[in-house]
Amino acid sequence: MKLESNNHSVFLMHYHLVLVVKYRRRVFTDEISARAREIFEYIAPKYGITVEEWNHDMDHVHVLFRAQPKTELSKFINAYKSASSRLLKQEYPQIRRQLWREYFWSRSFCLLTTGGAPIEVIRKYIEQQGERRPS
Repeated sequence: MKLESNNHSVFLMHYHLVLVVKYRRRVFTDEISARAREIFEYIAPKYGITVEEWNHDMDHVHVLFRAQPKTELSKFINAYKSASSRLLKQEYPQIRRQLWREYFWSRSFCLLTTGGAPIEVIRKYIEQQGERRPS
């Protein structure tokens, strides 16, 4: 386990974020998910965030990321949701047909610290999201 540090602290803080599409519309494809991740990775460094794992199902995304103690997570999440909503709807017009009004993401989100389970268990869980399972 490699700890991170800055001028004032040593830390290792992992989070598991789940963002759900408004009305649970099934809009995510591999291409749209990859673009959503690009947007996340563009905004993340400004908030001291590093993506470790990303995966999607058709109506939500899972993100495993590291953050610094000073990171204002709710501000970052809101900034990401706003930017990604605007850009994804511009770049993928089919999304506008499935959603109406201004919304892409549900107003709520799920953010979990990962201290309760070994990080590899969570990483494996995220890697398996969206895989087809036998009925």
